Amino acid sequence: MTDPHQEGTPAGTSPADVDRRAAIAEALGKEVWPADRDTLVARAQESNATDRVLADLRRLPSGRQFENVQDVARELGIGTEQHRF
Repeated sequence: MTDPHQEGTPAGTSPADVDRRAAIAEALGKEVWPADRDTLVARAQESNATDRVLADLRRLPSGRQFENVQDVARELGIGTEQHRF
């Protein structure tokens, strides 16, 4: 049984992964998807994203469409939740 007072993160993620993915999601918003690397970088710059977020987005491969922040996180090697179904 897990301790209900302990901070919980989904299996396969760490608190740092959650924070990093949240920062990317906050910088990009919901209206940008689907988008390629250049569109994501431009959107992040418009929203005054942190240097870390911009550096992460610039590491994405060019010429690929990303459907959502989970897709971006997986490409960057950031832990993501596993689907239950």
